Amino acid sequence: MGFKDLHLKLAKRFGMGRFLGRDGGGGNEKKGKRRFSWMTPVSHGYYAVEGRSPPAESDDEVVVQREQVEDNEWWFYGVLNARIGAGVTEYLQDNLFNHKLNESQMRRKSKETMKKAHLRARAKIMETAKGSSCKVGSASAIVINGERLVIAKMGDYKAVICKDGEAFQIGTRHWQKRQHWSNKLFPGAIRFPRMQTTTSASDTSNADGSEDFKSLELAVACERIDGNTEFVILASTGVWEVMKEQEAVNLIRHFENPQAAAECLAKEALTRMSKSKIACLIIWFD
Repeated sequence: MGFKDLHLKLAKRFGMGRFLGRDGGGGNEKKGKRRFSWMTPVSHGYYAVEGRSPPAESDDEVVVQREQVEDNEWWFYGVLNARIGAGVTEYLQDNLFNHKLNESQMRRKSKETMKKAHLRARAKIMETAKGSSCKVGSASAIVINGERLVIAKMGDYKAVICKDGEAFQIGTRHWQKRQHWSNKLFPGAIRFPRMQTTTSASDTSNADGSEDFKSLELAVACERIDGNTEFVILASTGVWEVMKEQEAVNLIRHFENPQAAAECLAKEALTRMSKSKIACLIIWFD
């Protein structure tokens, strides 16, 4: 099943309190029975409400896709503004998933392909949206065999990892400091590439100096999934404009399944009078 099929099943305009599932259901079923016991089981849940955003603001899309080649299992998860979503998912489908790569190839290519997918989508937006203003962004992740994460965020959307109850957002000093100290404490450990950030002054302003978008900064990171990795939050602006990353982690950490956690997070953002559209996806590591 390709990304386009999933876009048809996941409504692009979300009504108040409407649950989203991979097949229109709750999205909380356990996934990924694996042959190898060391692979971390992965499940997910997602939820969205309209919030109080202006009608003209473009919709959000929630995308979930599973790919399997022999014993390798890969998941793609995304909360993407509709103006970005198609470009990102189509590029990943054409340049990553359709190639039926083995695990080694997937590890090598996933980060760079994720980065290129977002950069191409961003360039297209800037070409076609001159003089307009809109909150756009994306938060997405690829999970490789339950062992490795490739995460990207662009604009005001955020990707937050919870490790031992502590929130880490990619693209921040907090994230970089954690990576730095882990390398110092464990000098002999395998070191994954650090977060890369790509941004340019020309990407956020017109020739006359006026801003097209609040921010289109891109951050891409790799992260190993270990026993301390609890879950990942991918969420749109509507969540983060009313709560901090650690608040979101504290709010949902006690839940036993990702669907209930996603519903709680979205409804809390609405209760706090978020003015933007609210969409969130929780990736749960059991």
